Amino acid sequence: MSTAIDVQPSLERKRTVQSSSDEKRSFSAEEVGQPDHTADEAFDGHDVSKPFPPDADEIEETHQLTFRALLVGCVLGAVVGASNIYLGLKTGFTFGPQLFGAIFGFAILKPLSKMIPESGLLGKLFGGHFGPKENCTVQTAATAAGGLGILFVSAVPAMYRLGLLSELPQQDIGRLIALTVCAGFFGVFFVIPLRRYYIINQKLTFPTPAATAYTIRQLHRGRSGAIAARKKSLALLYSFIGVFCYKVMTGYAPGIIYDWHVGWTLYRLGFTGAIALENYGWVIEFTPAFFGAGMLSGLNASWSFLGGAVLAWGIIAPSLVKTGVAVVSHPYDDFPDLSSSQAMVFANIERYTQSPSPRYWLLWPGVFIMIVYSFADIIVSLIPAFKGMQFLSFILFAGLIFLPGVKIGREDFNPRKWFTRELNEEDEDQTPIEDRVPHLWWIVGLIISTISCCAILATLFHMNVGTAILSLVLGFIFSFIAVQSSGHTDVNPVSTVAKASQLVFGGVSKGVGMEQRPAQTLNLAAGVIAAGSAAQAADMTGDLKTGYLLRAKPRNQFIAQLVGAVVAIFLSCGLFILFTKATPCILYPTEDGICTYGAPSVAAWAAVAIAVTSPTLPVPKTSGYTCIGLGIASVLTVLIKHFLVPKKHWHWVPNWNAIGLAFVVPQVYYPLAMGAGSIFNYIWQKRNPASFDMYMFAISAGLLAGEGLGGVFQALLAVAGVDGSKYGTAIGCPAFEFCG
Repeated sequence: MSTAIDVQPSLERKRTVQSSSDEKRSFSAEEVGQPDHTADEAFDGHDVSKPFPPDADEIEETHQLTFRALLVGCVLGAVVGASNIYLGLKTGFTFGPQLFGAIFGFAILKPLSKMIPESGLLGKLFGGHFGPKENCTVQTAATAAGGLGILFVSAVPAMYRLGLLSELPQQDIGRLIALTVCAGFFGVFFVIPLRRYYIINQKLTFPTPAATAYTIRQLHRGRSGAIAARKKSLALLYSFIGVFCYKVMTGYAPGIIYDWHVGWTLYRLGFTGAIALENYGWVIEFTPAFFGAGMLSGLNASWSFLGGAVLAWGIIAPSLVKTGVAVVSHPYDDFPDLSSSQAMVFANIERYTQSPSPRYWLLWPGVFIMIVYSFADIIVSLIPAFKGMQFLSFILFAGLIFLPGVKIGREDFNPRKWFTRELNEEDEDQTPIEDRVPHLWWIVGLIISTISCCAILATLFHMNVGTAILSLVLGFIFSFIAVQSSGHTDVNPVSTVAKASQLVFGGVSKGVGMEQRPAQTLNLAAGVIAAGSAAQAADMTGDLKTGYLLRAKPRNQFIAQLVGAVVAIFLSCGLFILFTKATPCILYPTEDGICTYGAPSVAAWAAVAIAVTSPTLPVPKTSGYTCIGLGIASVLTVLIKHFLVPKKHWHWVPNWNAIGLAFVVPQVYYPLAMGAGSIFNYIWQKRNPASFDMYMFAISAGLLAGEGLGGVFQALLAVAGVDGSKYGTAIGCPAFEFCG
């Protein structure tokens, strides 16, 4: 988990663990807490390091890459991408589109394939048999089309907050598209050679992609699969439509049906001390999206998030104000007891260190905890993987990447062999040569994308060729960390590796004596490359894992990834402009810091950019001491967890990533909703495991996507001038001001 958290479902799978007495014991995912990568992962008794065995009753799929698969996949990915930008601007949370694309893609195309005759133009485009391999193409396109939104909830808005680009995003549309192209395509092209190393040689699990493959296989298993698919699809559809309509309605009466400002209401009834609940964000919000996020995240992450909120906004923040270490603003003359603790921008530069707001003071410990804990957890988790490598260096020769543990023979240095391949009977990967991605495709694409990135970064973002190449090299290196982590733990540490890039380029800019503004531009642009490359590499390798299990053609998946990436580039840029036009405070926070979108990831990215480029560190001393203390506590927790606590009890160990995020997110109602969602999920699983297995993911995905797309529609209404701010009611809102 990071400032941009990729929420993945807690998969109910069984794994067998070899004990010291050679006795095997079966643990559920919840009991183990984290994947044991020395174990044999199994779904229905199948080892997920190998493709599913061919089904004798399965109809041969002659067309796996079809127009309908690409179209539906890109549309579903666009829905998830839009939802993720909304959710990411709210709290930094995003969720993966793999299972959403697989289930909804089946629900749309399976009946469509039966209704439309195969003859004629319409039949060629939308008719014909729809099988699991084409279903894999749908989810691949959805994953690619739903990606890259993380850039527009973090680094890109931070550039505007620091005044590094034009005043409005629509004035920079060309630069935004160009920067997104750099991050998107570079990661797609170099991910192809990673397939063999991580999926075939290392045999990484990739829990969610493996579960996606298993789900697709089950959906296409005769009558029982069709019945299950119909139930899942209807549950997802009904929850999606219901939440979408509810979210649109909340925009017109937020204080009645969405946010319950309990502290404000009690204050108006005469309980004056209750105003503290309002001042520190303790509001009850009926947000289906974060209720669903709690369902997917589980008890550990959700309650760590809630515990961090109690610590930050229930204990530390009031104490800071009480002792005078931090100050609050009073934006309402008529209600002097009503205050805001969320200010992030101060006219007087000395206020950043001498009299900050509670939110600014808490920002630094939160960011520091997430960075330190993430790196510590990744390093400790991957120690067994690195021990098994023959060597750790990466060799780049003539565009061909030779990875650790891959044997290199004399024939590999013969140029005539580079573009011709033969299938070796001893090779574990028995994918036909004609179905694989040709070397020429990804090598030429990688070369073109590298040259294009250098040109774009040099001309539009004033980076010299050396720093541009360094940003690509770091993006490449950090992608290995992201893929390794995703394959082992199902967590993609995108923001963590991006923060590492910011630290590196902070040192580079100070080393060459750059001025602060150019240094900040370099810092954030390089962070975009690192984050985008890592996100794309992890997502695409996961997709290739799904395809490997289903015996889908990698060549078709590669094309679907490219098509989806094109959609993601234009979709993300367009949605970013839409949201910032509807809600300008995303880019330019008001003096009191109150905004519909908290944008915690934006604040974190901007804070790191300022910290590593400023002549003096703009951190209050007490906040810095707290950073050190909590950072040490988080690292000790990692060591205790991995070396002293049995894996079956890991779910009791606090997640410091979630705790750190609570310090950065001033809206306490999000961890409250997630805590409620995780409890509901726990009780549901215990009381009725059969319905839980059938409906849990479908309903939670519908809750997330429904509110996310409802938020997009609200932004459209705001741009059109017919939103709740003009036609809604302020009943129940603090100071009788509309709070939608």
